Amino acid sequence: MAVLSSRSVDPMKYNTSTQMDEQNSHASAKPEDEQSVSNISVQIVNAEEKLAKRIFARKNHGKSKSKKKVKRTTIWNFQNKIVLFTLILFVIGVITWTLLWLFIVEAENKDALYFVGLFRVANIEFLPEYRQKESREFLSVAQNVQQVMNLVYTTSAFSKFYKQSIVSDVSNNNNGGLLVHFWIVFVVPQAKGQMFCEDCVAAILKDSIQTSIINRTSVGSLQGLAVDMDSIVLSAGLRSDYSSTTGTGTNCIYDLYADRLHQHFPLDITATSGRMICYFKLIALVGHLIRLSIVSIQIEADNCITDSLTIYDSLMPIKSKILYRICEPTNSLMSFVSTNNLMLITFTSMQIQKWKEIHGYFEVITQEKCGNTILTKERTGFEGRILSPYYPSYYPPKCICTWNFQTPQKSLGIALKFHNYTISEKSLKGCERGWWRINEHMYCGYYIDHQTVFHIANSVVNIELQCSSKLSEQPLLVEYGSYDISQPCPAGYFQCSSGLCIRQAQHCDGVNDCFDESDELFCVMYKVNCNVSFSLQRSSLACDGIHDCEDGRDEQNCTKSIPCNNHTFQCRDNVCIKKQNAKCDGTVDCLDGSDESNCSCGSGKISNIYHRIVGGSDAQEGEWPWQVSLHFVGVAYCGASVISREWLLSAAHCFQGNRLSDPRTWTAHLGMRAQGNAKFVTPVRRIIVHEYYNNRNYDYDIALLQLSVPWPDTMKHVIQPICIPSLSHKVHSGEKCWITGWGQRQEANDQGSIILQKAEVEIVDQTLCHSTYGLITARMLCAGVMSGKKDGCKGDSGGPLSCRSQSDGKWFLTGIVSWGYGCGRPNFPGVYTRVSKFASWIHRYVPLVL
Repeated sequence: MAVLSSRSVDPMKYNTSTQMDEQNSHASAKPEDEQSVSNISVQIVNAEEKLAKRIFARKNHGKSKSKKKVKRTTIWNFQNKIVLFTLILFVIGVITWTLLWLFIVEAENKDALYFVGLFRVANIEFLPEYRQKESREFLSVAQNVQQVMNLVYTTSAFSKFYKQSIVSDVSNNNNGGLLVHFWIVFVVPQAKGQMFCEDCVAAILKDSIQTSIINRTSVGSLQGLAVDMDSIVLSAGLRSDYSSTTGTGTNCIYDLYADRLHQHFPLDITATSGRMICYFKLIALVGHLIRLSIVSIQIEADNCITDSLTIYDSLMPIKSKILYRICEPTNSLMSFVSTNNLMLITFTSMQIQKWKEIHGYFEVITQEKCGNTILTKERTGFEGRILSPYYPSYYPPKCICTWNFQTPQKSLGIALKFHNYTISEKSLKGCERGWWRINEHMYCGYYIDHQTVFHIANSVVNIELQCSSKLSEQPLLVEYGSYDISQPCPAGYFQCSSGLCIRQAQHCDGVNDCFDESDELFCVMYKVNCNVSFSLQRSSLACDGIHDCEDGRDEQNCTKSIPCNNHTFQCRDNVCIKKQNAKCDGTVDCLDGSDESNCSCGSGKISNIYHRIVGGSDAQEGEWPWQVSLHFVGVAYCGASVISREWLLSAAHCFQGNRLSDPRTWTAHLGMRAQGNAKFVTPVRRIIVHEYYNNRNYDYDIALLQLSVPWPDTMKHVIQPICIPSLSHKVHSGEKCWITGWGQRQEANDQGSIILQKAEVEIVDQTLCHSTYGLITARMLCAGVMSGKKDGCKGDSGGPLSCRSQSDGKWFLTGIVSWGYGCGRPNFPGVYTRVSKFASWIHRYVPLVL
């Protein structure tokens, strides 16, 4: 990835050089007699004297009258030219100074840097008048703070760039004293703007606070102000936020004060036309919190590029105080809780082409204590539940919960059943979404799409949850109960590696009931002439449209169902699909795949020409019509697959980070064999990374991309979608599939391929994959060649693992290039995202009809 650097010219040097260039070019463009006053006068006098001498020498007679006339005319012309030149010089001077003044003002606006922050002043008691910005009390405090800030920054290393400090709000808070919200403005040449980092500006303020070694508190003295150093927060701000919150920008700004508990105060926003930015400052009773509930929101879904609803844990738009940001329309109730008695809500819509509205309300709630002491019952089984703070609201950051469990017998331990959540041992990387301490052992928590059970083999269990220090998190529900330490699962049950208990009949039945696939690891799978006992144990494999037995016995003597009515579609195995438009929607709804047979998806072709190029071969024109190259700021970065007219599927890890997650930096190149020769190129409008993506182990490594412009029907000969497998779709070890991409052809080579490469690989047994890498989840699969030499590599991420159905010849997107150890190393196959696990997630966003 190329590192881009901007080059700027010093504005003062630019002004000087520009003026000199303008003067030089101006001088060269004018006649010779208009260059300067002194030169003009000298040149004219010399010319007249020489001319007079020549005339007098050649002609001894002449009229004296005519000589006087020539002299008077010459004098008149000289005076006229001086006046005219003086007038022109004056006009040029006025224009120059006007342009220079405009340039200075414009440069000041361009180079103005805004920083927004807050701190708590502990030695001033809050007065209600502080809420009125026109009051004498507010102005007195604001002027005092601004004078202190002026002194701090005018005596700092940034003094020559410092312009002003402005106090925008003074409020009360649950910690006492005053909470001061302020702006700091610097005017900086663009070439020196990089030195003004958030930490640098904040460090100047913190270093100015005098603290005492004797005083163990965090409060220090700042020119008579007792400032709580732990409360200081500062981040870079936007000019639009600065002008609006200081009263010079938008009129859509509201101060709302709630003074009654548990009363719903409505918050409805409607936008019909134009550009709209609104600010809602919510203030509650001291000692209480604010709960904001969003009932419905109808906005443009585009990664918050044009529309967004942002919730802050302060009265100012400070980045580090963001509780949550909504970028998608939804009709599901969502609620968020502040950590103080303050909250700011900003609604931004850059362009309104259709009706947009938000319906919700806020209320004042009391602070809750999270955690308690629990004595479990003698009987085993789940008997109660523990909840995240303010459940079912999203719980706020920086919360701490403590639960102490005690079982009645030492033979009983504590079982925890997490709903859509799991925990794993903490590594050196730390925990992004908070951490758990269970009997002095540290764990990280992750959101997933299923339940997990965690067993603690001790009769006394101490559990502490430290919430994330950044954003609000989804509500968390955990069931608890006692279990027999000597027998974690009841008789007739199998224990998954996660601690979950499943029925013994589900062990080694070909279905991943444990979610982590521990029930299907180290199982012997019979394939030749399935016997009666096999069929009984694996009854779910019978009549599913897939020949699991080589002799096809599992698909014989299947009972035919009643013909489907007009509102459903009938599969070849006579199963009725509820959706009438299920056929050719890109998803296999019929277990036999008949609903997707003879459809437009997955109609690729394999060329018979095969030339090996370091583990692959050159693809032919139109051979893989769903292959996409994703370019980040103009450079090929990742791959993707076409799944509909305007949607692509790729890997989540391609879009991690602020810059990579911005769709405006990406373009999609479709119908392309050689880089730079795409048949269709379009910007990316929207990126949807799976909400459970885990960047530590690449679980849920999948992302959807919406194109700004759908590819046209005229491109069908070179662009085609690949079929999405259903949840019941299976691939077997040893099955042949293909990987494609423009990535590196060797692990040590940083150069990607110009021509699209393809390589045939085979599905690796999940047990072998698990034993190779250790951490392989149910959302992953391995494919490659155990001898090495054929594999995806850097630049192929997000690209397809394409497998062809033996029944109808259609191509299915079985996997997405995700991760692996090296590239093409022996005994280390590539790891891919198992797409069948995400069929329902994909169709949550992608229309059913292609």
